[in-house]
Amino acid sequence: MQELTTDHRQGAQERVLGGVRRDIIEGRYLPGQPLSEIALAAGYEVSRTPVREALKQLQIEGLVEIRPRVGTFVRSPDRREVVELFELKEMLEGVGARLLAARGAVREVDELAENLDRSGEAVARDDAGAYARLVHEFHELLVIGADNTRLVAHYRTLMNQLAYHRLVSASLTRPGRLGASLAEHRRVLELVREKDGFGAEFAMRDHVRSSERATLAAADPLGGHSSTKES
Repeated sequence: MQELTTDHRQGAQERVLGGVRRDIIEGRYLPGQPLSEIALAAGYEVSRTPVREALKQLQIEGLVEIRPRVGTFVRSPDRREVVELFELKEMLEGVGARLLAARGAVREVDELAENLDRSGEAVARDDAGAYARLVHEFHELLVIGADNTRLVAHYRTLMNQLAYHRLVSASLTRPGRLGASLAEHRRVLELVREKDGFGAEFAMRDHVRSSERATLAAADPLGGHSSTKES
């Protein structure tokens, strides 16, 4: 019975953890927004204990900040931290591109080509929302295609800390960025198909730096919640 109770509590914690993490990453909870244990417990129909444990884990992952006797808030990385995270992203994705190029004609290369077809259609429609989702898919496919489980694990942790979807959306507000981003993706895939590992790594690193510049040039790249700015 004790084992069943523990399993049930862990299941509830994982459900809350996955749900809140996803909502932060996808921008439904904005930086600085307070997260109420009571409201989350009611929303997920669980007690406050699994909510509290889930929020502790999200603090370890860098997604929330727990302020004793004040509350829990969606964490907002400062500009320096965003720059540092982009530097790591450049390294990880550059390595991913090089390793993928070395593997030759694997399934992920075909999936990247399909992604670029759909990305081209999104750009033609000037649909930045659809393109932002395809950007995330492109980068994820490239890293998975490297066939290195440690690389994938570090990459996903980094993406969560960056709340990447929100930053991509901000970068795509820059005039001309939509088409430029697509052209950079196409160049990376072209070099991967040519099995030019170092060329692919260089092109991927250059693409990430361009994305970083566009993100930091946006008016409000993190889209913070108003309570943060007032605190």
